[in-house]
Amino acid sequence: MAKKLVILGAGESGTGTAILAKKQGYVVFLSDLSLIKPKYKLELEENGIEFEEGKHSEVLILSADEVVKSPGIPEKAPIVKLILAKGIPVISEIEFAARYTNATLIAITGTNGKTTTTLLTYHILKNAGLNVGLGGNIGESFARQVALYNYDYYVLELSSFQLDNTYSVRFHIAILANITPDHLDRYDYKLENYIASKMRITLNQTSEDFFIFSKDDELTNQAMENTLIKAQLFPFSLTSKVDQGAYVQNESLIINVNHTEIQIPMNELSLKGKHNANNSMASGIASRLLEIRKETIRESLSNFENVEHRLEFVATIKGVDYINDSKATNVNSAWYALECINRPIVWIAGGVDKGNDYDILRPLVKGRVKAIICLGIDNARIHEAFGTDVELIINTQKMEDAVKMSTHVAEKGDVVILSPACASFDLFENYEDRGRQFKKLVKEI
Repeated sequence: MAKKLVILGAGESGTGTAILAKKQGYVVFLSDLSLIKPKYKLELEENGIEFEEGKHSEVLILSADEVVKSPGIPEKAPIVKLILAKGIPVISEIEFAARYTNATLIAITGTNGKTTTTLLTYHILKNAGLNVGLGGNIGESFARQVALYNYDYYVLELSSFQLDNTYSVRFHIAILANITPDHLDRYDYKLENYIASKMRITLNQTSEDFFIFSKDDELTNQAMENTLIKAQLFPFSLTSKVDQGAYVQNESLIINVNHTEIQIPMNELSLKGKHNANNSMASGIASRLLEIRKETIRESLSNFENVEHRLEFVATIKGVDYINDSKATNVNSAWYALECINRPIVWIAGGVDKGNDYDILRPLVKGRVKAIICLGIDNARIHEAFGTDVELIINTQKMEDAVKMSTHVAEKGDVVILSPACASFDLFENYEDRGRQFKKLVKEI
């Protein structure tokens, strides 16, 4: 008899899972407490998948053999508690989809930099002519692609939420970009729980697999001491030479893997800044482990175009550069942005504060930021944090006003950067909406 799979959440992840499950012969029921977007509803109908929206019918859900929950639904959700109390296994989309592909899986996680590293790795593999899919937290869901295509490789960006509820999936190459405190509300405000979630990426690796990590990252080093890792280790570092892996020396990025050394002058890399050197090193190591040619790696690292809303150059107007970094929704992301600019900065910041500790930004702000333009309903904490370090702090509650004020304050040679260090939900739909509004208004100056 066919197994009954219940899916909670009908976003890209849930809908993709439903399509794959149907194809694999499951009896599928999808339930979403919110209203389902029309495009996903149409897909579910076209595929003959039973679903409900605006409610969770306990009787139907608790008759499942197995449940796949979307990453956005916390374990504390009442329906999830009921499922677990009944002893029904709850897994993630990543766990489910991995059962139905023999492809080589390259998984990338980290608090910051994972999107860029994922896109960069995909870019190199694609340029090398590999049959490769891009998924996880970016683009089409992994499950959808397993259902519809036949890729030999997948490059997957995975958040901690997507790694939760993975149990048997094995990643041939796992990259951990870094660990800094984030999303702690989902982890009982315990950093060790968040770290354990990130380290699940190594869970089923064997001595034939590879773990790529930042040797410079303190929390990663601590996590590795407390985790049994069977994979071969390949560190990358900005500060010290490594035998097997990648490092920076004399303004060159050096990748040393499989007895092959690649040297690339830093000024030839398309992505600037120290954090991007880390992203380039991680992607370069992964590519060499897959025996991709030196020339392809060098060329790809030089011609890659960065992801939208992450240190995205918008325009130069009257000698002022405007940069959209709306994806910087936490303090660490904003730190990376401010760190890689060596000119006077007009910083547009603020939004929904996730309990930010601004102290790590103060040394950078003191030396580089000439003005802060706050963009949020409540800007008190930014004033509190930087009032003694920055002469000019201006409050705004509309992107239009923030951009207008930046044009008055910025002078030739300055950089205006939208790098909020906060979530966007007080004034915008999401960080993409915030970034697009910024770009549109800058282009209208």
